[in-house]
Amino acid sequence: MSENPTENQIWQLLAVIVNAGQGSKALRQGRLAGITGGTILLGHGTAGKHSLLWSDDSEIRREIVLMVADEHRIQQALVNLQQALKLGKPFHGIAISIKICGLLGSSVCQTNLTLEAEDDDMNLQKAVFAIVDKGMAEMIVDAAEKAGAHGATIINARGAGIHETSRLFSLAVEPEREIVLIIDDSARMPAIIEAVRQAADLDQPGHGILFAVDVDHAIGLYKG
Repeated sequence: MSENPTENQIWQLLAVIVNAGQGSKALRQGRLAGITGGTILLGHGTAGKHSLLWSDDSEIRREIVLMVADEHRIQQALVNLQQALKLGKPFHGIAISIKICGLLGSSVCQTNLTLEAEDDDMNLQKAVFAIVDKGMAEMIVDAAEKAGAHGATIINARGAGIHETSRLFSLAVEPEREIVLIIDDSARMPAIIEAVRQAADLDQPGHGILFAVDVDHAIGLYKG
């Protein structure tokens, strides 16, 4: 499949939740499907009462792997993940794919991220994720707020991609990342996204990635 994006391609977010230590392996399976990078978050899972028969630890460390690509690569990655990580078996992890509205900052899969709201769509929200180098998040938040965002959430992570991974004593070193999550009205998103694009210089390879997804329901968002 060509790596040149087309207007008709569907872009998806692939989220994989696996046991601690398996995140880098999940990224490798994504690369085999043609996905050039991803981001790993740390988390924990709470085991149900039946799973306690197998473990005396009700909280299990997890890694959440996020990858973005066209639908074809995502589907191939799901096949790879199921085979390599045995996701069909209990306690081996889960993977889901979610359609995204648009994407900036990827040299392989990039779309025109136009989020102009329709007349009957003014009250809907979108969520924007900006993944940048550690230390950049505060600047991104400042730029977004100046463009009208009511706030943001910063999440620590680590990433690996064609411009990021280095090696130390033959071991891959995945640099630290920060994820800025912004949830706001669709009408404000074009200005917010443009501000983030300029602040992070997302048009330059390796400077970060931004993608947006639709929000079906939202409770507790500031409406000032």
